[in-house]
Amino acid sequence: MTNWQPAEVTICATCGVEFSAPVPEVCPVCADERQFVPRSGQEWARRSELEAAGHAVTIREVEPGLHALRVVPRLGIGQTCYLARTEQGNLLFDVPPYLDAEAVAAVAELGGVAAIVASHPHMYGMQLEWSAAFDDAPVFVSRADAGWVQRRTRADAGVGAGTGAPGDTETAEAEGPAEAGAGASPLVEYDRQIEPVPGVLVRQIGGHFSGSSIAVWRSPEDGVGVFLGGDTISPVVRSGWVTFMRSFPNYLPLSGAVVRRMADAVADLDFDRMYGNFGQQLRSGGKAAVEESAQRYIAWVSGEFDYLT
Repeated sequence: MTNWQPAEVTICATCGVEFSAPVPEVCPVCADERQFVPRSGQEWARRSELEAAGHAVTIREVEPGLHALRVVPRLGIGQTCYLARTEQGNLLFDVPPYLDAEAVAAVAELGGVAAIVASHPHMYGMQLEWSAAFDDAPVFVSRADAGWVQRRTRADAGVGAGTGAPGDTETAEAEGPAEAGAGASPLVEYDRQIEPVPGVLVRQIGGHFSGSSIAVWRSPEDGVGVFLGGDTISPVVRSGWVTFMRSFPNYLPLSGAVVRRMADAVADLDFDRMYGNFGQQLRSGGKAAVEESAQRYIAWVSGEFDYLT
């Protein structure tokens, strides 16, 4: 772990994504149809302001080797992020929109962070700050979503990677993190599938975003595969069900063809338990739940059950 000194980074108060300065008039992540700009207008927040307001990162073990991280009071989307621990290094999957010295110390006690992956752009949070706090840990970004990144280096004075508009992926190919330093970028773009730390699989399956990804980590206690789905494939309130959505806050569905593709994309993976990025859990039967839920979803959006409406 480095001697981290916090940067005065600005985040969008609605989605929690970090931005380079100067910030745009409106957050492009929230202006997209999958999110929203508040009716009261765009709001920004600086890290020091959040610290002064009493924000903190809570860390809770959800099962041996897997910890849930949340910011309280609620900030941005209010996501639950996960620290998946392995003997070869820890993966931070989805990123809190805040970081302070206490959080750095607490995560360091758990072994630190060897790699960072956000399931999709809504979960970028303060990913560069988290990287800087842990020896410039590589931040893996799906190449399909790279245009949504709004901050590329801690020293960047520009707006970041383009406008954040859909399809804006004109970014340099990266084979690994640049040399450490305030002007270097820890961002590493990937295609389809990677192992950010040995034994943890991250796979891009699309859906919510073109680059939306999931992770599968194996429990050190019982050897069971644990599926971290973000918003890509997410457990819901009803036990044994999961869902797939274009937009959760705006209730935009995906097509049956896309949902079929997503379910097929994880059919070869070995997993049983599932976690979503708002703390949802499916404690068993995850693999069967994905297939059964996909079939149900496809039947509804294809009109098979229209007679019930």
